[in-house]
Amino acid sequence: MRKPDGSPNHRRLIIICVTLIIFASLPLLSRARTTASSTSVNIVNNSSRAIRNVYTSPVDSDNWGADLLGEETIASNQSHVVSGFACDQGQIKLIGEDEDGCFLTIVVACGESTTWTITNDTSKDCGY
Repeated sequence: MRKPDGSPNHRRLIIICVTLIIFASLPLLSRARTTASSTSVNIVNNSSRAIRNVYTSPVDSDNWGADLLGEETIASNQSHVVSGFACDQGQIKLIGEDEDGCFLTIVVACGESTTWTITNDTSKDCGY
């Protein structure tokens, strides 16, 4: 890579190096994104009420995402695994809604699999 006068073309060499560094870092970025989305929570309902909805939210806000259960319900003495939700911070809050409209919450670490066991003694917010 020399100019017509025979001297090196430093600008072109720098552009090639930067391009190679960017392409070399793409697998690392892809792997980090996969780890964050591999969070899964096994919700075990040991309470006497069905869990109708499960939502996610950043820990420091109440900006809830879509219902992770869809049309499903977690009946008493049943369990259900939720996964594949966006988890791009260190932790995420899960919000469960029971059949009485009461909300239960737990904070889980991103990139890990965990179990959330709900019992009749689990603290809940029923709005009153």
